[in-house]
Amino acid sequence: MADDPHVFGYGSLVNRATLDGGAAHPARVTGWRRVWRRAPGRPAAFLSVEEAPGTEIEGLITAVPRGDWAALDAREAAYRRSPVTGQVRHAAPGRPEVALYRLADPDHAAPCEAHPILLSYIDVVVQGFLAEFGRAGAERFAVTTAGWAAPVLDDRAAPRYPRAQRLAAQERAVVDGLLADLPVTVIRAAD
Repeated sequence: MADDPHVFGYGSLVNRATLDGGAAHPARVTGWRRVWRRAPGRPAAFLSVEEAPGTEIEGLITAVPRGDWAALDAREAAYRRSPVTGQVRHAAPGRPEVALYRLADPDHAAPCEAHPILLSYIDVVVQGFLAEFGRAGAERFAVTTAGWAAPVLDDRAAPRYPRAQRLAAQERAVVDGLLADLPVTVIRAAD
């Protein structure tokens, strides 16, 4: 429904294959930037956002399934929901309430070898940006995300990310090309 609450996805939620099938609409949020962070108790780093005046990032908004914030809060357990209705531009019908999720605890630090970024997670995110915004959108994702000076665990052969997706050869080539231009250190997963 047009006035159901919506969530702004800026990472894996940009990939429609990770959504519960509801309508999604391209959107932009101002005043925030993506950043790689890790959370205590999680083995890998994930995307978060932090306030950044004058910055704008792309993503998708999608209705919260059945308007059930509690279920989405459970999925995003390490994150805190923040309202951003007035900061989001989109073409969705109506005037829905919009929120995003972010890691807000000061213990959420940069990725490290014990808590690397998963390549299977990057694959899902970039696949979503390619589908929604084309190659230029995938490049903007890389440029508008902070914290790339980090280890990336190549887990493609046995993905550790629970919503991992299969990528076409062209999609993998885009991901690999983006990573080649970033200050990441790719480490191989142990067999």
